[in-house]
Amino acid sequence: MTNLKYCLLTVVATCLRMFPWSCKTSLYRIGDPGRDSPVIVTGNYRLTVARVKRALRGLDIYLLVANSKGINIWCAATGGLFTNHDVISVLKTSGIENKVEHRNVILPQLAATGIESRIIKKKTGWKSVWGPVYAKDIPAFLQQDFVVSREKRQVEFPLKQRFEMAVAWAFPISLIFTVILFFFWKVATLPVIALTWALAILFFVAFPLYEKWLNPKVQRKGFVFFDFGRGGLQGIVLLITFLSLVVVSMSAGGFDWGFVYRWGMISFIVVLLVSIDLMGSTPVYKSGLHKDRLFEVVIDGEKCKGSGFCEQVCPRGCFKIDNEKHLAKRPSSDMCVQCGACIVQCPFDALYFRSPDGKVISPQIVRKFKLNMLGKRTMNTGDS
Repeated sequence: MTNLKYCLLTVVATCLRMFPWSCKTSLYRIGDPGRDSPVIVTGNYRLTVARVKRALRGLDIYLLVANSKGINIWCAATGGLFTNHDVISVLKTSGIENKVEHRNVILPQLAATGIESRIIKKKTGWKSVWGPVYAKDIPAFLQQDFVVSREKRQVEFPLKQRFEMAVAWAFPISLIFTVILFFFWKVATLPVIALTWALAILFFVAFPLYEKWLNPKVQRKGFVFFDFGRGGLQGIVLLITFLSLVVVSMSAGGFDWGFVYRWGMISFIVVLLVSIDLMGSTPVYKSGLHKDRLFEVVIDGEKCKGSGFCEQVCPRGCFKIDNEKHLAKRPSSDMCVQCGACIVQCPFDALYFRSPDGKVISPQIVRKFKLNMLGKRTMNTGDS
C-alpha cells in the first residue's frame, strides 16, 4: 500500500471509527516468509490490518486476518465478536499448517479478553504467544525472541490517539447536524459544525489536564451520562460558552435573549453528544455506562500459582509476580480498567470480579458472557 493510499485510509477510517469496516479474512504473505517464519493473527478491521502490514514492512511474516466483524480487536474480543472460534477457523482453513514447520502463533494482547490460549492449543495444537499492544512494537518483539517489556504491554492515550478520537466523535455528529440544520436552519450549519469540532478537540486533546477529575466509581442515577463525578468540566465549558454568547450578543448592538437561548441550547446538545461517554472513548478508563467499572478484581491466594499469565495480558500494568512466594499481587490496582483479560487467561481460576455489594462474578461467567455496548453481559455464542 502506497503512502498516499495509507493516509487516505487512515483519514476515512478515523472519521468512520464508530462503525465497523471489515476487510477479507485471509492469509497474507509479508515479505518472503519461509517454513520457519513467524505467524501473526490480527482482526479484520481494515485500519488495524493496514497498520499491522505497515509495521511489518521489511520482515518475512505470515499474517492471518481472522474475523473480528470489522471491529477493532479490543472491542471485538471484549464484546464476544472476536472469539476462540474465529482464531481456530483461520488457523484451520487458511492453509498455514502446510506452510510452516512450527506450531506457534502470535496473538494480539488486547484479544486476551475474549481469546483463550489454552482453548486454541486444545483445538488446534498451536501454542499461543501474546504480542505487544501496538503494532509498531512487533518488530522489536520478534527481534527479542518474543519477549515484551512491561511498558510495551500497556495501553496509552497519547496526543495522536486523542486527536483521532476527537475526529471519530466530531465527524458523525457533524453529519447529523448538517442533515437536520440544512432543512430547518441552514444559516447555522457551518457555525454548529465548527463548534462541534472545536469542542471535540478540546475535550480529547486536553484530556491530561482534567483526567484527575474523572471518577469511574461514581454510580449514575437516571438518565445521566456525563463522566465527571467531580469537577464538572462540561459545566465549565457551558458556562464559558454562555458568557461568550452574551458578549457576542452585546457587541452586536444589544443583548438578545433569543440569540443566547438558541445557541445556548445548541451548545448544550453538542457538549452532551461529544462527552456522552468520554471515559469509554479512552483506553485508560472503563465506559461510564458499564457497571463493570465498579467491580474489583480479586486474587484467590489459595489458587494462585504465580504463573504470570495475568501480568502478561494486563493492559494497565496492574500485576506484579512475587517469584519467591509464587503469588500474583496488584500494586497498581487503581489503574485497572476491569477488562477481565487476567480473569479469562488464568488457568487456575485464581481471579474473579467482586461487585460493590459483595457478589462474586466467577471466571466461568466472565468467559461465557461478554459485554454489549451498554455493558450488559450476554451469551458469547461464537466460542468453540
